[in-house]
Amino acid sequence: MSDEGRLIAGRYRLVEQIGRGGMGTVWRAEDEVLSRDVALKRLRVQRHLTDDELATLYERTRREARSAARIAHPNVVVVHDVVDDEGLPCIVMEYVPSTTLGALLKGGGTVPPGEAARVGLGMVAALRAAHAAGVLHRDVKPGNVLLGAGGRVVLTDFGIAMASGTSTLTKTGELVGSIDYIAPERMRGRRPGPAADLWALGATLFQAVEGRPPFRKDTAVETAYAVVVDPLEPMKHAGPLEPLIEALLAKDPDERPSAEETERALRAVPVVTGEAPTLFTSGAQAQAQAQAQAQAQAQAQAQAQAQAQAQAQALSAPTRQEPSPASAPASAPASAPAKKKRRAFVRSAAAVTVAAAVVAGGIYVVSRDDGGGGRAGSARGTGAATPTASTPPPVPAGFHLVTEKKLGIAFPVPDSWKRGNTTNEEVNYADASGLAGLTIDIVNPAGANPISHFTNIEANTKVNYPKTYRKLRMQRTTFQGQPAAVWEFTFEGRVRAFRAIDFGFGQEGETEYDIYLSAPEKQWDTFRPVFDKVKAGFRTLR
Repeated sequence: MSDEGRLIAGRYRLVEQIGRGGMGTVWRAEDEVLSRDVALKRLRVQRHLTDDELATLYERTRREARSAARIAHPNVVVVHDVVDDEGLPCIVMEYVPSTTLGALLKGGGTVPPGEAARVGLGMVAALRAAHAAGVLHRDVKPGNVLLGAGGRVVLTDFGIAMASGTSTLTKTGELVGSIDYIAPERMRGRRPGPAADLWALGATLFQAVEGRPPFRKDTAVETAYAVVVDPLEPMKHAGPLEPLIEALLAKDPDERPSAEETERALRAVPVVTGEAPTLFTSGAQAQAQAQAQAQAQAQAQAQAQAQAQAQAQALSAPTRQEPSPASAPASAPASAPAKKKRRAFVRSAAAVTVAAAVVAGGIYVVSRDDGGGGRAGSARGTGAATPTASTPPPVPAGFHLVTEKKLGIAFPVPDSWKRGNTTNEEVNYADASGLAGLTIDIVNPAGANPISHFTNIEANTKVNYPKTYRKLRMQRTTFQGQPAAVWEFTFEGRVRAFRAIDFGFGQEGETEYDIYLSAPEKQWDTFRPVFDKVKAGFRTLR
């Protein structure tokens, strides 16, 4: 190239062009004073721009340097210097030998959920540092995520970043950024906050596991409309990341998890054996490695399933003594002996969290207390309107569709799982060991959002497990176009640690449907896919 070998500011020798974007060209350059490689971003000027537009571009470039320089964090690219080249500003940055997540995902490429979570942890760490410094990135996307040696993840290109107390450098009605990753509130012309960057993180994670941006349409206008209005389509490959991605992509910024909650949720995603940290050198190599990782993940999951089945058989053998769930704190308060027990205690007792356990060769099912959402006296049944559901996917291999006419629902269940008692409000299924179980129940009428009674249930759980209960997340989201919530937590039983997830959805005043799964924490990566498949195949009977 004609610029190759040029000396910038009497110090930085251009070696090779390594990137090109809408605002500039990035070069690998040699710092001849310190004898080190650096990355130098030169502003790219379009001839048709007016003097005012050029001044805005110059200021954006200088602002990128100032914004990034305010952030000292290993997941944020380091800014060394800002210099002029023939009147154009250039940013001199740390050189990170890498490819980008965007290059890896080009052409519909994907990574396994565990690897996506690892990359997401680096991104959210960078955003936490940026937000703490008063800086919004405003252009979080796969192309701005560097994947370096040793598994390092670096967020770069703060070119349209906005620092607290500065102007936006945009005209009324103008949007700056990549349309697929612009949060709904920015589309509506509202001033963005940290939640807008987290929405873009959610869109990036969606593309990482699904191979496409979440709302992409044929045109930019249609995409923008979909971002603001359309519900999120069901995910097929997100696995344990799905609830977090759904929460991050909530239309209302107040309903999205915080950066801290997002980080905790990402740390809770299991990294399957075979998912090595990404060491990318080229887009083709990255894609090949991702495919190899996906194959390794599938093999590891099959092995883990076989191990879990062997463990289940051992646990259910007559010689194996498991603590009786009858010892768990599952009785109703003395002041309300006639009440049916809401699942507050079902979901907080060690061996009873699965809602069914093998006891003396039979199935033990606890009752419930009606403590949800301040509706203790409400009548509950199946007579309310049913939600509008999309066509469910085919029943997965190893599962069979069960129809619960009393509840007016149908859903897939693993072939080996056994059915417990059922009422007009609840049905339970458990695996062979009785340690992992599924509860489907209804609340009628539903409140404004399931999170209201999840909060009530959590209060009781804290009472029963004051020292060992740990909330992983409790977030509002949407499902099949209706208000929804997801709650995930862990706690210690008498013998082992458990993990649970509760997902509820339903329109206010109609029927709320809740899907609950709990299992030993050490086997969570084996049992969590059961929840995903039940949720994906859940349907109501017309």
